[in-house]
Amino acid sequence: MLRFAADESLSSKIIDGLLRRKPDLDLVRIQDVGLRSGDDPSILAWAAQEGRLVLTHDVSTMTDHAYERVRENLPMPGVVEIPQSAPIGVVIEDLLILAECSKSGEYEGLVIYVPFK
Repeated sequence: MLRFAADESLSSKIIDGLLRRKPDLDLVRIQDVGLRSGDDPSILAWAAQEGRLVLTHDVSTMTDHAYERVRENLPMPGVVEIPQSAPIGVVIEDLLILAECSKSGEYEGLVIYVPFK
């Protein structure tokens, strides 16, 4: 099963919904690991070290930093971009599908977008 890290921008409704549906989901909030005000490069470095996909609403800067890590041949286990306007229920379903149906390392170096269309 995939391991997730939710950055500060991610809606708590999504986090709560994920954990309500799947209490054993391996999901940590960035602020709970001491990176509350961490910048994107720090968050991505931590996520790479921990082997966690970053879940974010930050479509303006996180993607650029993720691809910068890829260009520099640094580990980048993946970023999941979620528009704030996306329906929460659909996002939760799609993230649960990702968690259940994906292999560790499958999204290395990639930015993917949820909801799936």
